[in-house]
Amino acid sequence: MVVHAPQVTLGQRLAGGQRLGAAAERLDIALCRVSAAVARAADAHAAEESLGVGQHLVLQMLDAVGPCSQQTLSEELRIDRSVMVGVCDELEREGHVRRERNPRDRRSYAVTITDSGRRRLAAAQASIPAFLDDTFHALTGEERGQLSAILAKLLVRRR
Repeated sequence: MVVHAPQVTLGQRLAGGQRLGAAAERLDIALCRVSAAVARAADAHAAEESLGVGQHLVLQMLDAVGPCSQQTLSEELRIDRSVMVGVCDELEREGHVRRERNPRDRRSYAVTITDSGRRRLAAAQASIPAFLDDTFHALTGEERGQLSAILAKLLVRRR
């Protein structure tokens, strides 16, 4: 009689040396599935906060580095240009950013965060630690640090 060990899905906790399921044996597929699950969680959290993930990223970058062109925002945040237009349109409608002619290149616009945008960003940032704790509850603090370092390394190599 042959006894087969049960497959462990990605949705189950993978700790204590449990065997990974067939879908997780290929690293690329496992990473895509986890990425999709985290993206869904981030989208749900963003909906609760009434600030989209792309909007949050734009406000965060503008707050950190100052005025940027939409093209720079698109390239640095890896958001398609056509999507970036919509993100900036919505942020501008809500008064969180303003677009002004770029003094160095009159053909482009510089996107600038407003005081309202800074307040909105601060409110959104305050909810992130609880979101991350909930989303990555299966990982220890050390494992989260390792995952972050590995992902950063992969992203740098892809540029």
